[in-house]
Amino acid sequence: MFPPACYSSSQDGFTIKEDMEFNTFHFHPLVAAGVTAAGYATPTPIQSMAIPKVMAGDDVMGLAQTGTGKTAAFALPILHRLLNGRRGQVRALIVAPTRELAEQINSSFKELGQKTGLRSLAIYGGVGINPQIARLRQGVEIVVACPGRLLDHIGQKTIDLSRLEMLVLDEADQMFDMGFLPDIRRLLRQLPTERQTLLFSATMPAEIRALSREVLRSPQTVQVDQLAPAVTVSHALYPVEEAAKTDLLLALLKNVDSGSVLVFTRTKHRAKRLGEKLGKLGYRSASLQGNLSQNRRQEALDGFRAGRYQILVATDIAARGIDVSQVSHVINYDMPGTTDAYIHRIGRTGRAARSGDAYTLLTGADQPMERALAKVLGQPIERRAVDGFTSPQLTACATLPESGRASRPSRQCRGGGNPVAAGGESGAGAVKSKRPRRRRNPTRAGRPAVAASGAARSS
Repeated sequence: MFPPACYSSSQDGFTIKEDMEFNTFHFHPLVAAGVTAAGYATPTPIQSMAIPKVMAGDDVMGLAQTGTGKTAAFALPILHRLLNGRRGQVRALIVAPTRELAEQINSSFKELGQKTGLRSLAIYGGVGINPQIARLRQGVEIVVACPGRLLDHIGQKTIDLSRLEMLVLDEADQMFDMGFLPDIRRLLRQLPTERQTLLFSATMPAEIRALSREVLRSPQTVQVDQLAPAVTVSHALYPVEEAAKTDLLLALLKNVDSGSVLVFTRTKHRAKRLGEKLGKLGYRSASLQGNLSQNRRQEALDGFRAGRYQILVATDIAARGIDVSQVSHVINYDMPGTTDAYIHRIGRTGRAARSGDAYTLLTGADQPMERALAKVLGQPIERRAVDGFTSPQLTACATLPESGRASRPSRQCRGGGNPVAAGGESGAGAVKSKRPRRRRNPTRAGRPAVAASGAARSS
């Protein structure tokens, strides 16, 4: 169940009340029955603000972080609208960046629309295309798709989008980060221009703002709050040498008596190796990363949700839109690259009014991000020590003092003193990374960032 709205606010004359209920929206009785069957009682702020505007037929730009209930904010109005009109034609399309999010959105449509008879289908790469083609031929009204596989269907003419009425671009900033923006623009050229378009994003970088101007017509903007960590999450940093990370992780896991633990790593390879190592040590663990087949990715996520796995080691593929409400601890084995990524990661715990803990293993190279997080949180994150684990680079580094301004860090604190390059692990599997050679011609150092689009298509 979504957490209840806990404050009153107003936007464009629309007031969110603490005692607001879903019957305020006057959904079709079959949609209302699905809401009741799903156990939803009080709408979240993003639902309270977005649903009336979507039901009025407006284009909407929704700014809200993951975990705020925005899926229902567009799913319920879509179900309400599609109950009137022809069946067996794709009339609503939701585009999502990852297979897991596409499956989760599709599951929400099935749950909320269980009384309506409307049919939805998730399509993405990594699995056979023929079963998807067969389902499309049988007729569906709602498609939830990842961009790459959707373009494959369009190219093969196995999907008809000529009667599309509603388009949703969900987690738009993550689609940009994954290199999907060129695919999105290719997709938009294939869609009817007369449609209602909704764009949801946790952040609004310049590229997404430009995209919103391209695809939205006189949009209504709804924003529930700035990107910020949940108040139900406590934060702690654990200084450690890079080579001792795995040993420190094991020490922390010994103190986690119950609940589910989500461990984030920077790379797919590291997630795989760490998940396997934890399994060999007797932990009920699995990994979730992009190199797995879709069946194995789904099995890992389903097993984590069901409690068959206590620990899930994942890349940032699990940082957004994956609703596993029983997570008690998030451990950043690797510090994320941005403050937004940190907030998305720890947003997997402390959900639905539960409390949660966010631990981050801190190396000397992570000092700049520590200071950036202190500014976002308004105070430094507490550093904690575990016996036997120290980091000389971190003993005298500056954090954010009470004045709110960080003092200038030493040379070591700026990342120059870390003796082991990122990528190493403790124990026999430790690998020392060589310092990369400097290229004389920076224009030849790599392909443009847009090339990531091809790699992202498998998601």
